[in-house]
Amino acid sequence: MSCGEPHETECSEVLDHLYEFLDREMPDSDCTKFETHFEECSPCLEKYGLEQAVKKLVKRCCGQDDVPTDLRAKVMGRIELIRSGQSVPEHDVATAPQES
Repeated sequence: MSCGEPHETECSEVLDHLYEFLDREMPDSDCTKFETHFEECSPCLEKYGLEQAVKKLVKRCCGQDDVPTDLRAKVMGRIELIRSGQSVPEHDVATAPQES
């Protein structure tokens, strides 16, 4: 996704780190770069708005559920593996049993 215009911060960088921006898990200087990009790039702003709306909906619908400690630890471990560039083996990904 791109508006076709040159930007100081590339659309791909913004979209690759969109959830870090939404969760405020990046330095203020990077947040400022992203905010500037959104002012210049309507496709990225639209994607940001959509992801922000989804995040709010999930929080409203699922925000009261307690997450089991072991599940949270597994998810955080996998996120760290992915962030470090390591792959997560497919057979290692646990799936919940399907309800009928």
